Amino acid sequence: MTLDILRAHVRDLGGGLSVRRLLPGHPHQMVGPFIFFDHMGPTRLAPGGGVDVRPHPHIGLATVTYLFDGALMHRDSLGTVQKIEPGDVNWMTAGGGIVHSERSPAEDRAAGPKLHGIQTWVALPQAHEATAPGFSHHPKPTLPAWSDAGVDFTLIVGRLRGRQAPVPTFSDMFYVAARLAPGAGFALSDEHEQRGLYVVEGGVSVAGATVPEHCLAVVAAPCEVEVRAPAGARLMLLGGARLDGGRHIWWNFVASSLGAIEAAKQRWRERAFPDVPGYAEYIPLPEK
Repeated sequence: MTLDILRAHVRDLGGGLSVRRLLPGHPHQMVGPFIFFDHMGPTRLAPGGGVDVRPHPHIGLATVTYLFDGALMHRDSLGTVQKIEPGDVNWMTAGGGIVHSERSPAEDRAAGPKLHGIQTWVALPQAHEATAPGFSHHPKPTLPAWSDAGVDFTLIVGRLRGRQAPVPTFSDMFYVAARLAPGAGFALSDEHEQRGLYVVEGGVSVAGATVPEHCLAVVAAPCEVEVRAPAGARLMLLGGARLDGGRHIWWNFVASSLGAIEAAKQRWRERAFPDVPGYAEYIPLPEK
C-alpha cells in the first residue's frame, strides 16, 4: 500500500491570521475533486479586529467553508448574506464567475474574534466549469451524523456508507469531519477512487503508518485501511472520483484551459465581474 504524507506550508494572510495549506501540493495537486485545502487557526484575533477578506472573484470551482470555532459572514455578488457558525456548511458554486467576501461578524469584533476551520475548493467537471453561479447554506442539524465505537462522524458533502449529504455537488465525492476518542479507530471505506485524511488535532496511524498533526495522508490502495488514534484526534476525510483531467490554478481561478484563466483575468481587470452589493472595494490582479 502506498501512503503519501503531505506537510502543510504556512501562509500569513495578515491581521494576525495564518493558514496551513495542504493542497495543491506535491505529489498531489488534487484528491478527488479537492484542489485547495487551507486549515485556518485556531486563533483569536486582536480586540476590535477581525477577518476582512475583501471581495474577490472565482471561476471553475465551488468553495466549501466548515468551522470548528468562531463565525464568518459571507456576502456574494448574487446578493447572498449568510453567517456561518461551527458545524454549518457554506457551499458556493463559482461556475462561470462569482465575487464574494468573508468577514468576522460585527458583534464578535469587540472581544476579538475566534476562528478555527477548513476552507476547501472543489474543482468542477469540465461540463460544469461555466455553470451558473450559486450558493447554498446547510445548518449543522441537516447534515448526516453518526457515532461508532468511539468515533463521531459528520458527512459534510457527498456520500459515504449509504449516507448522502444535502449539499448539491457536480461530481462523486465525500467530505467528512471525524472526532476519535483515545484508542478509537475505524476502517476508511474504499468506495471512492481517491482518498485523503487530514489530521486537524492529535495524531493517527493509517494502516500502521504514523500521520502527525497538520499532515494530509493520501491513500493509494483499492482496499479499506485501518485508522487509529492512540490519544484521540480530530480528522477531515476527503476524496472522490478522479477529475476529468488536470487543472490550472492561478490566484482565485481554476480551469481546465489556460484560455479560461486569461479570459477571467481580463474580465477582472475590466471590472466586468458582478459586484458584491454594498461594497465598492477592488483588489487588483496580483503581478504573478
